[in-house]
Amino acid sequence: MRSSENSAEMSEQAKQYLNSNPAIPMVCNLHAHTYRCNHATGTEEEYVQNAIQGGLKTFGFSDHTPMPFPADYYSTFRMHPEQQEGYVTTLLALREKYRDRIDLKIGYEVEYYPRYFNRLLRMLHRFPVDYIIQGQHMLYNEYPDAVYCGISTKDPDFLHTFVSQSCEGMQTGAFTYLAHPDLCDFRGSAVVFEEEYGRLIECANQLGIPLEINLLGIRAKRPYPHEAFFRLAGQMGAEVVIGCDAHAAEDACDLTSYRKALQMIDRFHLKYLPKPGLRPVPESV
Repeated sequence: MRSSENSAEMSEQAKQYLNSNPAIPMVCNLHAHTYRCNHATGTEEEYVQNAIQGGLKTFGFSDHTPMPFPADYYSTFRMHPEQQEGYVTTLLALREKYRDRIDLKIGYEVEYYPRYFNRLLRMLHRFPVDYIIQGQHMLYNEYPDAVYCGISTKDPDFLHTFVSQSCEGMQTGAFTYLAHPDLCDFRGSAVVFEEEYGRLIECANQLGIPLEINLLGIRAKRPYPHEAFFRLAGQMGAEVVIGCDAHAAEDACDLTSYRKALQMIDRFHLKYLPKPGLRPVPESV
């Protein structure tokens, strides 16, 4: 769907989709980025217009969070701390401009880094914030020990560490949901896969934290969302949400991938939350 400078009404494609899928329309997306992360395109207003055209009622920006790293280290895939004010003021202005057409939320996608987490929470509260989602892209603390999680591996210790750190993050109570919970592409023992990812799903269940079916993974044909993971999630009674993980304005309401996610939800008998409740962001944990 293309954005329009003068129009932000529901598109014909979205109307046709709603007519053919009246039971489960896409009403909410809380996973979208901005140019500040250095790997997304489009203006924030283009994202909002496309969300409206797609029929969304609630739309949240959750760009890759700034982090209170040492001054000599700049992470290359997230906004810098000095960009935070511009991020929030831009979204506050758009919230006001489009207040009669969509409920705009201000959030961040955040890794749980134990060394920096409380400092990060204080940093986020310098400006209005509605929610954060956990996206565990790196193990440990990124600096000085960055290890990317989204690799293909047969190493059970790697998966164990990914699951343990993801669970530690969820246990803070700060996160609205866990994004791409199956990011680690484990290709080793099926027994280990079920034990470790079962541990993650059980942790989420106990804490009442939904797991995301990630639409970027679907449209980019990435290893996630992993069918074996969500089959297990269905067997364990997990709650799920759908996140567009939009890095371009046209993906702010990705109805094509959404249909595929709904098929997965039906196939694995998953408990779908069309609009998850937002957890307040604490100032410390």
